[in-house]
Amino acid sequence: MSADQTASLIYLVLLGSVIAGYFFLSQRRALGRSLRHAGLWALIFIGVIVGYGLWGDLRDTVLPQQAVFAEAGRVEVPMAADGHYHMVLRIDGTPVQFVVDTGASDIVLSRQDAERAGLSVDGLAFVGVANTANGTVKTARVRLGEVALGEITDRNVPALVNGGEMQGSLLGMSYLNRFAQVSFGGGKMVLTR
Repeated sequence: MSADQTASLIYLVLLGSVIAGYFFLSQRRALGRSLRHAGLWALIFIGVIVGYGLWGDLRDTVLPQQAVFAEAGRVEVPMAADGHYHMVLRIDGTPVQFVVDTGASDIVLSRQDAERAGLSVDGLAFVGVANTANGTVKTARVRLGEVALGEITDRNVPALVNGGEMQGSLLGMSYLNRFAQVSFGGGKMVLTR
């Protein structure tokens, strides 16, 4: 714990003690009822703190996710809180989360996602070069046996594996161009085959 955090904790404990002391002194005649009310407010306060702490996990469960309507050949993806579109595709049966990047030409897998999908990353030839916002990185060309978005499946799909550090995988225009129409509006992206 840093000195600033310790000082903040001491301040909050002192402030809480002053408020609690005032509360007990002012309510000494009806102390039992006052303690019940204080306990109730403490539980509400703790509930709010727990809810705030778990919101990131709950948001992914509560908020809408991508919806695949295979019979209509349509996929709807809501915009995430970070302003991006996130999609989960199965690469050779392994679910991989992508960020849709219309500025990327290809599907770009991080090393970690490529390994999870069964690619032998150590055996790849990183001879390609890609210019990114973070500079130039080495890439390796691969072919993905199967890329599935719900029941919509493509086979023998070209992709790149990023040789540098990358937080996640990118879904670029080479995949989006497999759809007849890609539209953005109303807080969602709609892909139609």
